[in-house]
Amino acid sequence: MNVYPLVKTLFQPRNLLAFGHDVAMAFLAFLTAYGLRLGLDAGWDNIGLYQTAAAFAGVAAAVYLFTGLYRHVWEYVSTKDAANILRSASLTILVFLPVLFLATRLESFPRSLPVIAWFVLVLFLAGPRLIVRVARDRQFAGVWRTSGEGTPILVVGAGPEAEQFLRAVQKTRNAGYNILGMVTAVPGRVGQLIQGVEVLGRDADLSTIIVKLARRGLKPEKIVVVRQKVSGAELTHFLDVAEAHGCTLARVPPAAELRDYDDVALKPRPVAINDVLGRPQMSLDRAAMANLIRGRRVLITGAGGSIGSELVRQIVAIGPNHLALLDHGEFNLYTIDREIRDWRPNQSMSTILADVRDAARLKDIFAREKPDLVFHAAALKHVPLVETNVLEGLHTNVLGARNVAEACISTQVRSMVLVSTDKAVNPANVMGASKRIAEIICQAEDLRQSATQFITVRFGNVLGSAGSVVPLFQKQLETGGPLTVTHPDIQRYFMTPREAVELILQASALGTARKDQGAIYVLDMGQPVKIMDLAKQMIRLAGKTLGVDIDIKITGLRPGEKLYEELFHGDEPPLPTGQEGILIARPRVVDHAVITSKLHMLEDACRKRDEDAALEVVGALVPEMRRTPHAPTKPHLSIVKSS
Repeated sequence: MNVYPLVKTLFQPRNLLAFGHDVAMAFLAFLTAYGLRLGLDAGWDNIGLYQTAAAFAGVAAAVYLFTGLYRHVWEYVSTKDAANILRSASLTILVFLPVLFLATRLESFPRSLPVIAWFVLVLFLAGPRLIVRVARDRQFAGVWRTSGEGTPILVVGAGPEAEQFLRAVQKTRNAGYNILGMVTAVPGRVGQLIQGVEVLGRDADLSTIIVKLARRGLKPEKIVVVRQKVSGAELTHFLDVAEAHGCTLARVPPAAELRDYDDVALKPRPVAINDVLGRPQMSLDRAAMANLIRGRRVLITGAGGSIGSELVRQIVAIGPNHLALLDHGEFNLYTIDREIRDWRPNQSMSTILADVRDAARLKDIFAREKPDLVFHAAALKHVPLVETNVLEGLHTNVLGARNVAEACISTQVRSMVLVSTDKAVNPANVMGASKRIAEIICQAEDLRQSATQFITVRFGNVLGSAGSVVPLFQKQLETGGPLTVTHPDIQRYFMTPREAVELILQASALGTARKDQGAIYVLDMGQPVKIMDLAKQMIRLAGKTLGVDIDIKITGLRPGEKLYEELFHGDEPPLPTGQEGILIARPRVVDHAVITSKLHMLEDACRKRDEDAALEVVGALVPEMRRTPHAPTKPHLSIVKSS
């Protein structure tokens, strides 16, 4: 161990004070051990005793410099600090014993004295630290407030997350909560105490527990979910119980959603639609994800978009060597740039305004940035808009993907990851067909085995992404409604941005290792969700009643809109990868020469603004596309009044 950094920090005032305290404690510990062994009438006037105690303290001082014990902040003393105290005391005795033997042959003092000194030293080092920690947590002030002070709440969860939340509330003077008890999914926890708070029963008993508390005049006003692994179905159950008893439901964000610039007080927030539709955390190979990113030069196209910006956040958290953010939208790019520079000011980063349509500009950027890994998330994704702006959608989604792929090959990028969509399967619209052609391009390039490996990741809708249904419903709720649903039976696959990006990174790491040429990695989206059910759930979460406070309006399917989305084509049988949450779709390959020829024709059609010629190329490359007819000019409207 390099001792110099430890010694260097010694002269900071706080560290110096702690060091002096610990050395004094060593001196006192030896004298105390002497008194405990020989009694108070032992020879206290022996100058040799104090010299030996000073030698003991000197040995301890040298050990402290080695272990860095004085650097630990007392207010946050933990089990790691306790382990270091034990190590420091043990090393002190192990070093002191040979010194004492050489000096006295262990004849001047009882041989049990060092053993007693070890116990006393541990006590003298740990005791003051524990007192400071307890005082900081204000546990001398008494137990939990149960006399009506603060909002009465019930906590769902009785594990480490609950203990952390209880401590956070206890040490926060103005937390404003009166914690009545906890419920648990583990039967063996019922009746136990955590931080003085009783586990009152199981999840299934929540309604009964609320009734019993109400009879005692302790009815909870809020139910706070602190358990991290909780499914959407469980949250829906808690929401049903809360509504039935006139309570509100809140949730402490899972650790995976907290960043190191978030509020560390773990404040509960209202349950959102992401919580209800999200799934419990999957088991991910985070070491493989870290190996993919850490120390690499990474470039992200569409870095200001919903997926692109979440990619940026999660990649920065892993620690790339350099990150290049590329987007053609000035405001979105500025927003994510400022967020990351405020969060990680030392992160090496380039912010680049550019359009993936500009092949020459892309090649210049790639030559300058020299990325090892490229995530291509730039795309036009709004189905009705692309349906009425066909050439724009094809130019960006198809030719843009080709340009990025060619730039990767020309600069020998290690890997390119294409972010695709379930709308590419049996597409009913131009947007889906354009993304399918982007998949075809990357599959064909991967099979050519150039210096660049191409990985395609396909998944469904992302909750809360720009232009998606959730922000639309939120806006409609704010204005008093109605919420507009295009068809009562329409359904979609949903995933939260965090889940989607975690699995994109996991699939990228998996693809890099497996080298399944031309394969598409498909994220397990769980069960599809009816948009009608989504609308009803959002109305509930907003504290409103369907048919009383707000209505749902059926507007008719829009151009290019399907009732159901698919994740696999019939000729792409899903295969397991061995990694939870990720499947493989075997490639449907198109000859590279054919693709090249068709893309030249498409580029020519886009340049000439010839939509019919462009769609003819699309039909040749994606023969399964069946565009749905445009919606009628006067769509049928109906009002959903109740559930």
